[in-house]
Amino acid sequence: MAEYRHLLVRRDGDTVGITMSRPSRRNSLSFEHLTELCDAFREAGATDATGIVLGAEGPVFSAGHDFADVAARDLTGVRDLLDVCTDLMRTIQSVPQVVVARVHGLATAAGCQLVASCDLAVAAESAGFALPGGRGGWFCHTPAVPVARAVGRKRLMELALTGDPIDARTALDWGLVNRVVPDTDLDDAVAELLARATRGSRASKAIGKRTLYAQLDRPEDDAYAIALEVMASASQLPGAREGMAAFLEKRPPAWPD
Repeated sequence: MAEYRHLLVRRDGDTVGITMSRPSRRNSLSFEHLTELCDAFREAGATDATGIVLGAEGPVFSAGHDFADVAARDLTGVRDLLDVCTDLMRTIQSVPQVVVARVHGLATAAGCQLVASCDLAVAAESAGFALPGGRGGWFCHTPAVPVARAVGRKRLMELALTGDPIDARTALDWGLVNRVVPDTDLDDAVAELLARATRGSRASKAIGKRTLYAQLDRPEDDAYAIALEVMASASQLPGAREGMAAFLEKRPPAWPD
């Protein structure tokens, strides 16, 4: 794995850990930090790993965009910054691996956007989530995009318009995270969920993830048109054939990929 200035990237078995390591700046997302995250996810995505865990060092998961970076930019520069941020969110959802956010402390603005963009999220009881632009001067327009798709319209409006944080239990109730656990159990809970989410054929899982994102938020007829053709084609893959044969022959599967 490559070395980065603002990240720690390590592989442990079938899992790549990408840890934001800019605690003195509350893991705020400068252009350089965002670019490194894009590079790290692409690098991990090209490996044979089955899972990626996104975490952070220090007391805060991520405070969102680095205002020192934003304030120094003109319109074109801010657009470039938001472009690379959007590219990161799309990269997280396009890599074939299952991506789990490991959240402790606050995840605000683009930090909350990061959590919402991951496939799964496990939060410590200490975690909090906010779109604080609603009570400031720069509204959280782009962070609201994936958050809306996780929590629904009315809850998004409350987050975005008030700017007030919600605690981890509320985030669980609203659908922003999958699990909330005591801080001391966070790593075990992440590992347990990732282990269950990465079972089976790696190739099948990658196609499944891609198709889920392709059909989400589309009209039902369009969603079925996408899912039907992909599912038919996927039935001919080695992993699908092995899974069906193992079921019919009442034996454990031997995944070919």
